[in-house]
Amino acid sequence: MAVQRRKALDGDLREMTRYFYALKDIMRLRILVTLAGSGEMTVTELARALRISQPLVSFHLRPLRLLGLVQVRRAGREVYCSANLLEIQRRQDEFMQILNGTAIAGREALEEV
Repeated sequence: MAVQRRKALDGDLREMTRYFYALKDIMRLRILVTLAGSGEMTVTELARALRISQPLVSFHLRPLRLLGLVQVRRAGREVYCSANLLEIQRRQDEFMQILNGTAIAGREALEEV
C-alpha cells in the first residue's frame, strides 16, 4: 500500500516538476503576468509590450503552451495568446493538495511510532 502511494506521489511530483520548470524563467512569468493583465494579445503585441524579439517570445511561449498555461488562437496570420488562469489555479491547488496530503501522512506515520 505504501509503495503504491509513493509511486502515485512520484507521478504527481514529476508533473509538478514540469509545471515549475516552465515557470522558472522570469520572462515566462512576465509573459503570464502581461497576458493575465491584458486578456489576449498577439505574439507581436506581446513582444512589443515586453520589449523583446518575437522569436524570443515564441521560444518562451512554447513550454507554457505545452502545459496548457497559455492558450493560443489563430486568426489568419495572427496568433493570439491568453493566460489560462483556470489551469494555473488547478495546478496550484494540486500542489497544495500534495503538500497537505504529505504533511498529514507524515504526521500519521509519526503517531504510529
